[in-house]
Amino acid sequence: MSEKPTESGSEGLPKRWSAGRKAEIVLRLLRGEDLGEVSREIRVPPPELERWRRRFLEGAREGLKAKSAPDGALMRTRAKLGEMTMRVELQAELLEKRGYGDELRRLLRRSGG
Repeated sequence: MSEKPTESGSEGLPKRWSAGRKAEIVLRLLRGEDLGEVSREIRVPPPELERWRRRFLEGAREGLKAKSAPDGALMRTRAKLGEMTMRVELQAELLEKRGYGDELRRLLRRSGG
């Protein structure tokens, strides 16, 4: 399962193919370029190009399975954070109304908040 051109040392062809270069070649195939022509041009056997294409498509399929929305634990954490923030704000308002605003501000300055 070599990822090297069959003729080592061929002019202008890499000895090893980077993932980015393989992706470019696979995209050429997916756009309809002839497998045999691409194979001859880059001197990589057609079965190897087929493996590259298969791996590329498998990777794409896995990428599409990934969740794009936050998972349940993250959503619960965000909801809890929102709830706690609201409680702190309500408590600060209550302390302000009861005349403890100056003391609260001093405490917050001292604690860095």
